[in-house]
Order: sequence, then structure tokens, then C-alpha cells
Amino acid sequence: MKAKVFLSSLILSFLLFTGFSFAEVNKTTPKVNTYETIELNRLIGLASDNEGLRVSCAFNLGEMKSQKAVIPLMQLLREGKTLEERVIAALSLVKIGNAQGVYLVSRLAKFADCEKTRRMCERFYNGFLYQKYLSEHPTNENDLAFKN
Repeated sequence: MKAKVFLSSLILSFLLFTGFSFAEVNKTTPKVNTYETIELNRLIGLASDNEGLRVSCAFNLGEMKSQKAVIPLMQLLREGKTLEERVIAALSLVKIGNAQGVYLVSRLAKFADCEKTRRMCERFYNGFLYQKYLSEHPTNENDLAFKN
């Protein structure tokens, strides 16, 4: 009995040792999650038929501040089928800060057919202008205090 247990544990430890010693790590393949790969996947998702995927990809591209996404986001803002698509596209364009995208948002703030789209574009554009003003005119904290 002791010989069987000893022999089986010896064989098991030998198999485990050889498995670890001959395992290789593939170091030739590049990292899968590079910025370019993620950006490309989001751009592909932006052209999808799935509305939820388009909206989430548009939002993520705005968070990434992807310059490659400006033209597809402008197209989504003009031709989006739902309010959510148009609003997220406008928000992402303002976050990216590209002059073309911001200009389109400013024009749609005045001339969009849909009232809700017009109001949201106006809010995003005004927020963009406010942030731009604050970055160009830094103030002292004492200037912001109320004076009696």
C-alpha cells in the first residue's frame, strides 16, 4: 500500500514538474489592449446596427478624446435616428474639443430640427465656452469670495 501511494505521488509530482518546466510564454505577440486597438474597436462599434453599442462607443470615444472619431461622430450627430445618439455624439464632440465638431454643435444649438437636440447642444456648447473662458482667465480664489 505504501509503495502504491509513493509511486503515484512520485508520478504525479513528475508530471506537474514537467508541465511547469516546459510551459512557454508567447512573447512575440503584441499587447492586445493598446490605445490604437481600443480606438479602432470603438470606431467599428460606432458603425454598428446596434443602437446601444453605437451610443456606448460614441461616449467612450469622447472620453478617449479620439481625433479619429470626429467625422463619424459628426455624422452620427447629424443623422442619428434617436435622441440619445445625437446627444451623446454632441457631448463627445465637445469633450474632444476639435474645432469642426464644436462648430457643428454650436450650429445645431441654433438650427436643429428637434427641440431637445437643440437645447442639449446649446448646453454643451455653453459649457465648452465656459471651460474655455476659465482656462484662459485664471482667477484668484479671493476674487470669487463674496464681498460685503
